[in-house]
Amino acid sequence: MQSSHHETLIQTLQNAALYTHPVTQFQVIETHISWVILTGEFAYKIKKPLDLGFLDFSTLEKRRYYCHEELRLNQRLAKPLYLEVVTICGSAQNPTLKTAPCAHETVIEYAVKMCQFPQSAQLDRLLATEKKGEGETVGVRCMDKLAMQINHFHQNIPSAGTNDPFGTANAVLQPIIENFEQIRALLEQPQQIEQLQRLEVWMRAFHQRHWNDFQLRKKEGFIRECHGDMHLANMVLLDDEPLIFDCLEFNDTLRWIDVISDIAFLVMDLQDRQRSDLAFHFLNAYLERSGDYSGLTLLRYYLIYRAMVRAKVAVIRLGQAHIDDVEKKSVWQQYREYISLAEQYTDQRAMPVIITHGLSGSGKSIVSQQLADHYAAIRLRSDVERKRLHGLAANDHSQSKLGDGLYSTAAGEKTYERLTELATQVIHAGFPVVIDAAFLKREQREIFRALARQLRVPFAILHVKAPEKLLRKWIEQRSKKGDDASEANIEVLEQQIKYYRPLSDDEEVYCITVDTQNTINVDEIILALGRVVSSQANT
Repeated sequence: MQSSHHETLIQTLQNAALYTHPVTQFQVIETHISWVILTGEFAYKIKKPLDLGFLDFSTLEKRRYYCHEELRLNQRLAKPLYLEVVTICGSAQNPTLKTAPCAHETVIEYAVKMCQFPQSAQLDRLLATEKKGEGETVGVRCMDKLAMQINHFHQNIPSAGTNDPFGTANAVLQPIIENFEQIRALLEQPQQIEQLQRLEVWMRAFHQRHWNDFQLRKKEGFIRECHGDMHLANMVLLDDEPLIFDCLEFNDTLRWIDVISDIAFLVMDLQDRQRSDLAFHFLNAYLERSGDYSGLTLLRYYLIYRAMVRAKVAVIRLGQAHIDDVEKKSVWQQYREYISLAEQYTDQRAMPVIITHGLSGSGKSIVSQQLADHYAAIRLRSDVERKRLHGLAANDHSQSKLGDGLYSTAAGEKTYERLTELATQVIHAGFPVVIDAAFLKREQREIFRALARQLRVPFAILHVKAPEKLLRKWIEQRSKKGDDASEANIEVLEQQIKYYRPLSDDEEVYCITVDTQNTINVDEIILALGRVVSSQANT
């Protein structure tokens, strides 16, 4: 069928008599590649007969194939939404919808049948209408759920084979260059062209420096059949559970990517919407589950790539017909925001090594998490990495006794060695790092002070304290809940108190004290951290 026939078909399908289910109201949503017919309970997505180079729906057979691919791929993350492929038979003027192949009628089209959901439940819409703070729907709880869901997804999808073309250093560069070329052709002002040129130079230089890292990611199996378009507008909250839909079914190259590139879209989208706190909460929750801290080496590259994709989509709209001056102004504003965000990712800021210090139950993990969220830092937890080294998940109980098993001297030394390796990776990747551990021994703290000196970055100690009665209370509460990586009990606390030694005078200059019996004020902590970092600027 030609496009005129499709227009007739879309019009004809808005007839309740054609459907076996009740229809409350018809609405058609048209994108540049599809029509979606909303009926109330269900939606029917029909692909346009197009060949855009990166996407080819030009024949009926191709549209059939990609409908089935859309169903297969999206059922991985949003099975409740994606129901089946429907065959449309007959003619554009007199169509019938069937779930089985048409026996004696001509097949004229295919559609993906989906459960309809309110667009107001999309995460981008929810975030735009909510106030930041307690009780928000798209908050840290939602980010934790997304991190758990996406990590599980990434762990269970196939990796690209050695001989597959996906994810090589050359393959990764190609879409980046195409984006720059397509954007450059649409720019007129010299200042905009110069800004774009700076970004392209940075990206090419980064790619050249990290050529081996890109190759290694493929070799180690991190190029997988991902989602490819994982931003907030492709996520919906239904029954308090996030679902990720609209996977890129039409282009293998854009889908078979590094898992870090997959999550970079969500991180960038949150930061663009001025929610860097949620971006880093999600990022840390994902990394804590996956252990993929090596992926941070390439994260800034992929963040820029994702921002440039959005910048390109915005500026391409300027070439569309019937765009008025008001919309043009809005589009240019979107472009400027994305291109500015991309430039921000190239900046190098102070990247301190921050360690916590305090007795068990004092709230180090709570404070370090809030600091990491709001300071755009990566957090490393000794409790999690200790268990990972021994093949345990964060909330698995090791059954180790005090001074034995996971908590022996040898296991402790290996844990701190691992934390040192990871902290070095994080700093080299261009992010501040917060190491969440007790750090009650000076020699443990000295390891990371020496590391900061070696890496030529500032050092800080986040001293977290609370009255002993609260420590006991919080440890007991944590043990009852059983949902935390820490296994420290009252026996551990008493041992710590017995041998506790305060920070020495020469360490106090690096110290920020937080008393958790009071309300935690993360803004004050960041201000104090800024002073500690600034004091080391010329040392």
